[in-house]
Amino acid sequence: MIEINSLSKSFGKLDVLKNVKLTLNPNQSVALIGPNGCGKTTLIKSILGMVLPDSGEIKFDGHKIRNQFQYRNEIGYMPQIGHYPENMTIGHIIEIMKEIRNSSKELDEDLLHAFKLKNMFDKKMRTLSGGTTQKVSATLAFLFDPKVLILDEPTAGLDPLASEILKEKIIAEKQKGKIIMITSHLLSELDDLINGLIYMQDGQILLDSPIEEVKVNTGQDTVSKAISHILKTMQHA
Repeated sequence: MIEINSLSKSFGKLDVLKNVKLTLNPNQSVALIGPNGCGKTTLIKSILGMVLPDSGEIKFDGHKIRNQFQYRNEIGYMPQIGHYPENMTIGHIIEIMKEIRNSSKELDEDLLHAFKLKNMFDKKMRTLSGGTTQKVSATLAFLFDPKVLILDEPTAGLDPLASEILKEKIIAEKQKGKIIMITSHLLSELDDLINGLIYMQDGQILLDSPIEEVKVNTGQDTVSKAISHILKTMQHA
């Protein structure tokens, strides 16, 4: 469980997060949406411990995360754009991550095989296309079988087949009862992936609802149509 209580963060005079309250439980797979600059990235980085809030707190499984790092072993994070040492190969990156994590869990190598990355282990990161770099990021996010997955624009840059492979993997992890948070501008890809919706605007959470409730309230029959309806309504409010 992730509990976020009264979280606020400013950068200079800009209030990026304003008294954010949010609880994420197992079996929740949520889309975090909102306009650019609404605070999504800062919220994610706060959960990951990469940004320190000015006030409020975050708890992971009941424990405060400030000045802690072990909890991060239970989070698989896929950034929108992964940055890796250019002269290292795919194989080196994956092996180093295994050594750093030194996890006793059985590794989840589904994506490693599905993306056929072992055939490219000797390729240096600087030579990779954006899509192949995304495959590396996705593989690392799922590799250590984390309790929580935070996926930032996960299919951006992926070809259609790789995109479907990743979506099927997300659905499989959702069915295991994990906490999953996804940000995406491709609304159509969210239809089978989420059971909840969080809408942020101007550093605040304006909506946090189960997706079935959102569909009923918007009168829409798909996730993408319901989200589109909410975006139009919120941004013209």
